[in-house]
Amino acid sequence: MENHYKNIKSLIENTKDKIGKPVSSQVVAATIESFGIREKDTMQDFGFLSIQDLADLVYYELTTDPVHLGVKNAKEREVDATQPKTIQVSDYLRVKTKIFAEYYSLGIFHLLPVLIQIAAIVLFGYSLWTYVGFNQIQSTAVVLGVIVGLIATGGFVQVIGRQASFYWNYEDYQMTKQTINYLHKVGILSIFLVLGVIFIANFFFHLYPYEVLFVVFAYAFLIGLLLLLLAPLHTIKQRWVITVAVLAGTAVAIFLKQSLGLMVYITHWVGIGVAIVISKLFLVLYFNRLIKKNKSQTNHKIKVPVILYHNYQYFFYGIFIYIFIFIDRILAWSSGANGPLPFLVYFEKNYELGMDLAILVFLLLAGVLEYSIASFTRFIDIGQKNTSHNTPEVFNNSLRKMYWQQILLLFVTSALAFLFIYFIINASWGFEGQFKEPLLRLSIKVCLIGGLGYMLLAWGMLNALYLFTLGQAIKPLKAIMYACMLNLVVGFVLSRFFAYEYSVVGMLCGALLFVALTVRANINYFKNLDYYYYAAY
Repeated sequence: MENHYKNIKSLIENTKDKIGKPVSSQVVAATIESFGIREKDTMQDFGFLSIQDLADLVYYELTTDPVHLGVKNAKEREVDATQPKTIQVSDYLRVKTKIFAEYYSLGIFHLLPVLIQIAAIVLFGYSLWTYVGFNQIQSTAVVLGVIVGLIATGGFVQVIGRQASFYWNYEDYQMTKQTINYLHKVGILSIFLVLGVIFIANFFFHLYPYEVLFVVFAYAFLIGLLLLLLAPLHTIKQRWVITVAVLAGTAVAIFLKQSLGLMVYITHWVGIGVAIVISKLFLVLYFNRLIKKNKSQTNHKIKVPVILYHNYQYFFYGIFIYIFIFIDRILAWSSGANGPLPFLVYFEKNYELGMDLAILVFLLLAGVLEYSIASFTRFIDIGQKNTSHNTPEVFNNSLRKMYWQQILLLFVTSALAFLFIYFIINASWGFEGQFKEPLLRLSIKVCLIGGLGYMLLAWGMLNALYLFTLGQAIKPLKAIMYACMLNLVVGFVLSRFFAYEYSVVGMLCGALLFVALTVRANINYFKNLDYYYYAAY
């Protein structure tokens, strides 16, 4: 009899963990059978003639005993512990303000590596891969290397962010590590493949001297590798390491240049190498400690076809984003408007100055993008908990309203960014005060048009992030592809038949198309958000 009591008590607890509050005794009976309990075992182990009689008792206990009222199964308890809690309408503004303060400041804080580079240029005329003393041929080689490195690895950065995040969110750290290492290996191979194609093309068409090509390849490989190693730090929420790595690499490069007087290329390569070593060393030590601490890992093998199927759209999106950013520069630098060029693509300082100032608009909008996606993912979960199943339009309309509020915030922040650029151009402490040379009207014109283009690009990327959240990747991919084509066509025509600086208008037109297509996709997205949310999970 005592064994019967213990067995029944254990069965009630196991049933509770499996199904929570039961809806009928038949469900309990099915659950008991799923535990491997047979009809002929019930009398000997529990003192009941049949499974149904035993199920009636368990059902009665779970639905009437005050101890089990409001009972939840193990999965429901896990969700309650990990997911955002439901909030009252009166708390909505407070929670929203808290999310804004946390994530907007986080987005701005993570611009620190960029600010370190800007500060290094202002103070030393030097940074991790730039130097104000470069001549145009040297600048051409370095900038082309950076462009090739970014484009060659941009797709892999997107896939790392998506695929590694999947395993990370499930706390499967072994698979997260394997995925990151696999994508790093394939990413490095892709860099060599791209460099090989460029080498073969140069062998047949003699576009650049091999001395210049060697510099291009060195910067492309190192920048690409650094980008690959920094990407997982976003996924595992250790972005402070990016700042440490960039700061250390920059400090070493400046020290070598100032103290030892080494060739600038060498100091850059050593500095980038230091940042690479720090990033790789941290990833190895961090995952080793994490895996050792958490014993329960799946340790499956990487399934390449699955990765390809689930991520190819994000991969191409990552590539086309970087292509879009650099199309106008390539067109401007290859126009030959000021006479024959020594190379097919030849760096033009005044155009680049304008675009460097313009990209500040995009960088200063990072906080808006960080906050917008954080609040969307938070409130989409809260909304589905608070909304009745027969009023999905309430759910859709509340999230659509929040989206337009965030677009308003984007415009306000953009206005402040343009005000900041105005002071950089005109204030005594601005560009002229720091570098002892005035900005040409050409650079200012490029800056203003480019700044507007970057603001629209940020808006389009925000739209894409909304769509990515629930697995809708094809529309942003098509939008950025069409935007690249328009950027190329308009920029080519204007830079060849009017003036080379008007290639930036192609970038503006492309960004406008990108926004138009993604806004249209988002309008449909929010109209049917309940469906997309259901389909994603």
